[in-house]
Amino acid sequence: MKHRPVLQVQGVTKRFGGLVAVNDMSFDVANHEMVGVIGPNGSGKTTMMNMISGAFKPTAGRISLKGRRLSDMPAQKIAREGVGRTFQLVRLLPGLNVLENVMAGAVFGHRRRWGREAEDFALEMLDRVGLEVVAAAPVSALTYIDQKRVELARVLAGEPEVLLLDEWLAGLNPTELETGIELIHALRDEGRTVVLVEHVMDAIRALCDRCVVMSAGRKIAEGSPDDVLSDREVIRAYLGDDDD
Repeated sequence: MKHRPVLQVQGVTKRFGGLVAVNDMSFDVANHEMVGVIGPNGSGKTTMMNMISGAFKPTAGRISLKGRRLSDMPAQKIAREGVGRTFQLVRLLPGLNVLENVMAGAVFGHRRRWGREAEDFALEMLDRVGLEVVAAAPVSALTYIDQKRVELARVLAGEPEVLLLDEWLAGLNPTELETGIELIHALRDEGRTVVLVEHVMDAIRALCDRCVVMSAGRKIAEGSPDDVLSDREVIRAYLGDDDD
């Protein structure tokens, strides 16, 4: 039996002048599902994430969360509705320490917490990503993966219904990559609903229930990781046409 989708992307297009960055994209994400959005560089993946999170408005189409239309809402309203997002380049508040950065997620996220409740919950989320011991540290003192962990803890503190991870594993060394995959795997085991944009195919295979493949702004395949990664059109999109 097919579960009712939590997130629906229906016929979404994004144009920048004469450039069509995303072309008639449609896919659903079910509750507790981890869906990978993959494709070569320039295929429109981050533009798609920007439209889901409200940074961009679609030129056409509809994006909905549990039936509530998101595509006309500003980004801050979408966050309060229950969409949390990390970025390819870590975005932290440099004037605040680690705990204060995570508290910002608790205060301004989907479920709003204040005062001691926000502090306690932020500490819980830091413990969740293994960083409670550095709660008082300035974020500038952290390693790159620990800055990513702080950003993830801040998003989790907002208690999103759908979590968007935009190349969260990018830029990590092999040891950090293993740690990062384990952390995302734990989120999957918790039953969180996640859309994962990623280039690390080992992570896609290990983590995702289903993949949507984009190329030149359009969807070219959808299915299990093994199925889509063996699809001839997907291989051509990544490697070029072997008939040339």
